[in-house]
Amino acid sequence: MDLLQYVQSNHARFDLPAFRTGDTVKVHGRIIEGEKERIQVYEGVVLRRAGASTSATFTVRKISNGIGVERVFPLHSPRILKIEIVSSGKVRQARIYYLRNLQGRAAKLRRIDDVVRKGDK
Repeated sequence: MDLLQYVQSNHARFDLPAFRTGDTVKVHGRIIEGEKERIQVYEGVVLRRAGASTSATFTVRKISNGIGVERVFPLHSPRILKIEIVSSGKVRQARIYYLRNLQGRAAKLRRIDDVVRKGDK
């Protein structure tokens, strides 16, 4: 085993759910301010997943007070306590940056539950 693979295997996390681009997720992160520690929940739509192994990241976008806010999280970070999948969206692209230009109802993604599958009626 390569030394780099050995170090990366020690830091990899396998307790996270399998989520994709277009999913709405809640990311529970540990925030340390001075000597105090708290948990902050960040909920939004996954715009992209990038990287591989322990260097993988994902970008989450939410609307806060009418302003779009994006945050990049390292997937295998020890500061992420858990990731909850709120809903799964149907998208056909790996990076859905087009959401940045949409507002209101146009920026809403179709949920996988709402999509009629072939043969189902």
